[in-house]
Amino acid sequence: MATVELLFSALPEHVRTARLVAAAVARRAGVDEAVLDEVRLAVGEACSRAVGLHNSQGISTPVRVVLTEDEKKFSIEVADDAPRPAAVAAAVTAAARAASGAAASGGAVPAPPMEESEDDMGLAVISGLVDDVEVTADESGGLIRMSWPTTPASPQP
Repeated sequence: MATVELLFSALPEHVRTARLVAAAVARRAGVDEAVLDEVRLAVGEACSRAVGLHNSQGISTPVRVVLTEDEKKFSIEVADDAPRPAAVAAAVTAAARAASGAAASGGAVPAPPMEESEDDMGLAVISGLVDDVEVTADESGGLIRMSWPTTPASPQP
């Protein structure tokens, strides 16, 4: 299992780099070419969300992105250090599950209520792009886990 870890300062200009690295590693891992745009967009949304949370709360620690190549899947984790009170963390997790369930069943992804912030809209976008997504948040920060199936590389002659 190959792993690439990327740490970057919570600056919007670094999100593009994270997207490019994720796409390159996903391609090498065997993610279907037709899905690479979804990988780029999902990573961009997750990283932008983490950068926004860090900046809005004055957090100086880096955003963490872990890209893992497994035999049958490629996984990405985007982690932030923005603490969420228990009630907010539960609401974020529940909203992500609802959006993921709607996307998986082919239904409409529910839009968050108007009082929710822009970063929650990003969760709806991610859930619409990625079939296998998990969002968690607690007092120590948040984590978005996403994965895509891979196809084994054919042996080169």
